[in-house]
Amino acid sequence: MDIRQLRYFVTVANEGQITRAAKKLNMAQPPLSQQLKIIEEQVGTALFFRNSRSVELTEAGLLLYQRAVSILQQIDDTLIEVKETGDGLRGQLSIGTAKTCAVTYLPERIQTFLNKYPLVTFRILDGHPFQVVKLVEERLVELAVVRFVSDLHLDYGTRTLQIESYVLFVPSKWEWDPSRTSIHMKDLEDIPLVMVVRENKYGPYSAIHDTCIKQGIKLNIVCECHDAAIIFSFVAAGMGAAVLPKSTLSIHPSNDVKIVEIVDCPLHNKTTLIWDQKRPLSKVAQRFMETF
Repeated sequence: MDIRQLRYFVTVANEGQITRAAKKLNMAQPPLSQQLKIIEEQVGTALFFRNSRSVELTEAGLLLYQRAVSILQQIDDTLIEVKETGDGLRGQLSIGTAKTCAVTYLPERIQTFLNKYPLVTFRILDGHPFQVVKLVEERLVELAVVRFVSDLHLDYGTRTLQIESYVLFVPSKWEWDPSRTSIHMKDLEDIPLVMVVRENKYGPYSAIHDTCIKQGIKLNIVCECHDAAIIFSFVAAGMGAAVLPKSTLSIHPSNDVKIVEIVDCPLHNKTTLIWDQKRPLSKVAQRFMETF
């Protein structure tokens, strides 16, 4: 049985009548009926119940139909993929991202993707998590890489890229007991803090600050800022300590800070790839998603 015969069989099953199927296939009815007979001889069983006006699948025919549809779809997808690879997948892919996510997740992926699809171009729009989500909502980007997405109650397609703990970054110039490698949440009350404050639709907020309020912990916040890189520079300068995701140090390497674990911190930083499930994704976006 070849691909051509499978297409004949599926078309007849879909049309429910040999005459209509022959017309759709642009062929005469007798040759199509002959092909169906050959297919049934090859599989050794009847595939259709026939009457004067229509045909209906037998149990064996239904099984073959399900497998044939899957096979033909795979063949069609493969042909499209081969054609795009040969002709060159092209177009512009717009991605929304926070700066820290861009540094961590995009450069190598984009470069590898461009090596394979040199006719593709990228447009990167950055902002705070709530701003990046709005880019998806307004269809200014197809994909977005965001943090704190679990706090935003999104109704989008999502793929979790990383879940990590929060730690306390302490200035190296502070007289910090080197044996004190971990603290508890309650200990934050005694430490001057510089705090990253994010934006959502309700205004500025800090997940760490909100958690401490719920636990009755009163923080000593000496400075607030929207940008984690700026906050990290304040830590390095000795202005205060900061509670940030552990990976911040790899993004902003510095010998002027050290890490202290927070043993009972209930929060985790979640980095997520999101997209609008109600919007068909371009082939470029679909291929790029496969890199994650």
